[in-house]
Amino acid sequence: WALDLLTFQKVGAWAITEPNSGSDAFDGVQAAARAAGDGYVLNGSKTFITNGPYADTIVFYCKLDDGRGGRSGPVGRGEHSPARDREILTFVLDSGMPGLEQSRPLRKMGLHSSPTGELFLNDVQVGPDRLLSAGSGGGKESAKQNFVTERAGVAAMSLGVIEECLALSIDYAKKRELWGQRIGDFQLIQLKLAKMEVARLNVQNLVFRHIEMQKAGRTPTLAEASAMKLYAAQAASEVAMEAVQLFGGNGYMSEYRVEQLARDAKSFQIYAGTDEIQVTHIARDLLSG
Repeated sequence: WALDLLTFQKVGAWAITEPNSGSDAFDGVQAAARAAGDGYVLNGSKTFITNGPYADTIVFYCKLDDGRGGRSGPVGRGEHSPARDREILTFVLDSGMPGLEQSRPLRKMGLHSSPTGELFLNDVQVGPDRLLSAGSGGGKESAKQNFVTERAGVAAMSLGVIEECLALSIDYAKKRELWGQRIGDFQLIQLKLAKMEVARLNVQNLVFRHIEMQKAGRTPTLAEASAMKLYAAQAASEVAMEAVQLFGGNGYMSEYRVEQLARDAKSFQIYAGTDEIQVTHIARDLLSG
């Protein structure tokens, strides 16, 4: 599986989010794996899965159906469901397996070049060779490491959006004229450009720091990755909206690239963990030491 994915011969997807377990990524999982002979039978659904509609290879997260009662998913304050404590397992699936359905791409506000969809599993039978992790919190630990990598990736994407918005805004500020002078000569426009440059430098430093840590063989803590993602996502969204404002009426038109960038940037504050969940992860990680 890995070679075809790494050489782009096949498309991969990572399936953990469910309709009722977005930020509650672990405890709220309702997809289940039931032991059957030497293999498993998988049931459940996933949503907001990047590459979901076209993925050839899917890493699927679910809970072991160990026969204990109770339900997964949301419970009331003070309640506890035994199903929430079940072991998390990960399986690798192939497109076209009996019982596996991949939806058409969902319509989104932005990121239109990245297909997002749903997965539905109805009694999908898999052998033991498709079990990627089990025991000692293996599935949960692998997901946490993926969260770290994913959040670092969002910071890099944010940097790209900021750089593009700044370049487009500088060019527009030089060419667009009002009252006989270019708008870049007005101090309020200069303030916008200056704040964009500050954001670019800050996010660039975070991304470069992450690269240097990886090169040194050090993995960022969850708090570090979440903090990087939180700041970078907010910075990208703010810069993109300021670029739209700088362009004025043109910035609100889809013919201008800043309109697309503003829609794309907003997604950074939602996927890979919302801003609100990043705050929770940062605080929990800091307080657990």
